[in-house]
Amino acid sequence: MDQLPAFTPLELILLSVTAVFFVVQLLYYTVTYFRPCRRVKQLESLPGLSEQPPVSIIVYAKNESQNLGKHLPMLLKQNYGEYEVIVINDGSTDESDEVLAKYESEYSHLYHTFIPQESRYLSRRKLSLTLGIKAAKYDILFFIEANCRPLSYEWLANMVRNYDEKAMIVLGYCAYTEHKGFFHKLVGYDNLLEGLQYISASLIDRPYSGNGRNLSYRKKLFFEHKGYSHSLSLHAGDDDLFINESATRENTRVEYAIDSITEMTPIDYFSVWKEMKVSRAATQRHYQGTRLLFYRAETLSLILFLLGAVASVVVGCIFNNLLIIGIAVLLYLILYVVKVVVLSKSAAMLRQKLSAALLPLLEISRVSIDIYVLIYRAFRGKKDYTFTFGGK
Repeated sequence: MDQLPAFTPLELILLSVTAVFFVVQLLYYTVTYFRPCRRVKQLESLPGLSEQPPVSIIVYAKNESQNLGKHLPMLLKQNYGEYEVIVINDGSTDESDEVLAKYESEYSHLYHTFIPQESRYLSRRKLSLTLGIKAAKYDILFFIEANCRPLSYEWLANMVRNYDEKAMIVLGYCAYTEHKGFFHKLVGYDNLLEGLQYISASLIDRPYSGNGRNLSYRKKLFFEHKGYSHSLSLHAGDDDLFINESATRENTRVEYAIDSITEMTPIDYFSVWKEMKVSRAATQRHYQGTRLLFYRAETLSLILFLLGAVASVVVGCIFNNLLIIGIAVLLYLILYVVKVVVLSKSAAMLRQKLSAALLPLLEISRVSIDIYVLIYRAFRGKKDYTFTFGGK
């Protein structure tokens, strides 16, 4: 009877590394990333409020005339009692004013104001949102961007039902519109993982971030925290960094029922997405707490698992050890199946498309982009900050 080939010390080290980080990856996906799916039935049973409080929706727009024309009707026709929609037009040079004037003549609860192109401010976006918040008549504020739309006329009702005496913040999810091409599949995959991360953290009372394309908080909270005064030197941070500073386990709720989800239009160019990720990376440097490190450790464990698996296969081929090759391949396939199941269920729940067949390539591409962003920022330096004026 043939004996199984013995493992060399090198092979044992490689198998141990692969196995350890296989377990780590498995725990991240079955415990952390799958948590929103496990809790969704509990979320769906949440009753609505007996009396709906009036709310203000604040929409940031810059040269978004087409998107305003397409998306404003969904905001203006919400199945909700008393609410207003305030659009802040940030120095647009397109037909945004004409589009807004048209809808204002049809809907009495739509208002808009504008930031002149020549206005000088460290962060025009934060100036725009601050003016919108000050202009809002009601305490409960909703934030969405002009290139986004709610997927349901029950969006407001589903988000508002989370407010009680203690609730000051409600985090929502914004899906990425399905579009052809690998780039859009990568953006959607990246968006899905980021969403699962902050949703999962909030479900265990560890909120650390939010998304300004579907976000709500009280006007009172904004002024108690002195608005965006702590992050005025940054382009971004009006959503994630503000939530990181002000969210606590007592004052934050998360909502991701189907009718609460919004959707953003596809990003046109890689350069635009890159700038978005660089800007977000700049704000993440200022995060408090350890949740971000927890998810960065997941990325590191993925890299180490892949390196261990690939090295095991290579060494197995060199020394003609089919057993180590088989073990490495089997661990990879098991993990792949688990990820496909977890992410497919999560994507369906969050109205986000996922190309399961491309998952290995999506994973590698996302890690590569994140490393590129870190290197890019290291050389870019102060350009992460808004020291130039005029919105440039």
